[in-house]
Amino acid sequence: MTDDRDVLRRLFQAAIGAVDPLKILAPHLPPPPRGRTIVLGAGKAAAAMAKAVEDHWPGPLSGLVVTRYGHGLPCRQIEVVEAAHPVPDAAGQEAARRILAMAQGLTEDDLVLCLISGGASALLAIPGEGLTLADKQAVNKALLKSGANIAEMNCVRKHLSAIKGGRLAAAAHPAKLVSLLISDVPGDDPSVIGSGPTVADPSTRLDALAIMQKYGIDNAAALRLLSSPASETPKPHDARLAGCESRMLGTMQAALQAAADLARKEGLTPIVLGDLEGEARDVALVHAGIARQVARHDQPSPSPAVILSGGETTVTVRGQGRGGRNAEFLLALAVALDGHPGISAVAGDTDGIDGTEDNAGALLAPDSLARAAAIGINAKAMLANNDGYGFFSRLGDLIVTGPTRTNVNDFRAILVRQ
Repeated sequence: MTDDRDVLRRLFQAAIGAVDPLKILAPHLPPPPRGRTIVLGAGKAAAAMAKAVEDHWPGPLSGLVVTRYGHGLPCRQIEVVEAAHPVPDAAGQEAARRILAMAQGLTEDDLVLCLISGGASALLAIPGEGLTLADKQAVNKALLKSGANIAEMNCVRKHLSAIKGGRLAAAAHPAKLVSLLISDVPGDDPSVIGSGPTVADPSTRLDALAIMQKYGIDNAAALRLLSSPASETPKPHDARLAGCESRMLGTMQAALQAAADLARKEGLTPIVLGDLEGEARDVALVHAGIARQVARHDQPSPSPAVILSGGETTVTVRGQGRGGRNAEFLLALAVALDGHPGISAVAGDTDGIDGTEDNAGALLAPDSLARAAAIGINAKAMLANNDGYGFFSRLGDLIVTGPTRTNVNDFRAILVRQ
């Protein structure tokens, strides 16, 4: 099993390496403008993206990016500010206000280079009209616990913001604006990534209001704003956004392809399922079924094989344990497989942080349930308490990478050897 654990770890690292901003950003840079170059950005990858711009930009530039605490990197010309994620704080609010101000007053000869990656939704925190930061925090916390998917969460966030949902791009008009994006959302929709601060928004305030009602999120100030036309975002026909351009740098597909390439070198047949959404426990059941089919019937591919998937699952929090989407997925997978021999797995967030914990993810072995039982751990009870972190921590099977300074969301690999 030691070899399989090593293979799984290397598959995870290959996925992360394929979307490292320091390696992939340079070919996507536009030519310098006649006027000024202003670099603005937000997200868990923002500091690494800013450094990559500095390393390859041929002329002068200035700017500001905001990233999660602990995800910064030193830059020479671009200021890097750290703030809270996934619940916004005052540092993120102040950074966002400064970013919005820097985008204003430019000319058509100027270039705004926007660096957007997952995490920007929380890090660019300017409350909309009539909202306080406390209101934004309360809604964010409720959304995170509700089971809402990323598109639903970001729809609400856009309409409660003074900078997201295309508003940053509108502020930068008439400057040329080019967004460099690292996608953490299934489907790689630029209007969803980081709540689309530089992209016209096809969703409406009524969509956001329906999502709030769907999940029973009862914040009076937020509901009042969503009931007002003041919360509406710039739409695809908005002339201020007509010249804006988006370039996709890193995606989960690129990460999965890198892992698949390594799997073939390891003598494994990759089965790539792509970006997936859904409740983590439900997604685990589907993966368990595919893994058993490979083990029993060599379908859809003969073993040894590795099932690869990405995307973002959700967790409806009902317990009091320490979780994370990936730990929840793996614990549900463990229960579903019930110690099936020859099947092991890894699941982790490519940003190095599973939810709000200090681990990226964890490893699952065929003997994980047996080892847990031997020290008095009831896997089903831990799952009911949303305590995947606690389960794998006690087994010594957490994966801790620290901040990776990229983010294409969750990566999963299930290795089947029989």
